[in-house]
Amino acid sequence: MPYLVLDLEMTGPEPDYNEIIQIGAEIYNDNWEKKGEYLSNVYPENEDAFSSHSENIHGILIAELDEAPMMYDVLPEFEAWIRKSLYMKADEPLKKIIICGQSIINDINFLSYAYKKEKLPWPYSYQLLDLHSLSYFAFMILSKNGINTPKGLSLAKVAQYFGFERESETHNALEDAKLTAQCFKAFFEMTDKMVVED
Repeated sequence: MPYLVLDLEMTGPEPDYNEIIQIGAEIYNDNWEKKGEYLSNVYPENEDAFSSHSENIHGILIAELDEAPMMYDVLPEFEAWIRKSLYMKADEPLKKIIICGQSIINDINFLSYAYKKEKLPWPYSYQLLDLHSLSYFAFMILSKNGINTPKGLSLAKVAQYFGFERESETHNALEDAKLTAQCFKAFFEMTDKMVVED
């Protein structure tokens, strides 16, 4: 099944008040071969919800979003990009795609709320692969086998364990999607080397 590695930047932490202002993603086939990447800013309808705390994290200024498309244009465009990247028909369902990310349930909450707000049908399944959960169990197993593991489970800490790092201090959605995908690929490659003894 294809893997959609997703990252969103938002104006704050509440899906029913704050909004998505940037969508970044990479799409992979079953063998973790990259088939495309996507990045779009999104204009926020509720400018009052644009928090300075979130701005410090993602580094996106409200003025930079003046020319950004609205969410009702971005969501269909995003779906079209997925289908084009995977050579799917224009009306082919996206139910077979596994959505992946770091603490991905937060992104799913925002994305599903955006679909409801725009009165668009949810096109995906709820098959999720969460890097935070995967890291928790994988590092616990490695630690019990005497292998040093990170003390934290943030994307930066997990990426650092595998020798990856962000190119900048702020959280560009596509850059974080790329970093997350690198970590997933590293974990999948790690499983090829693991042997379970009876």
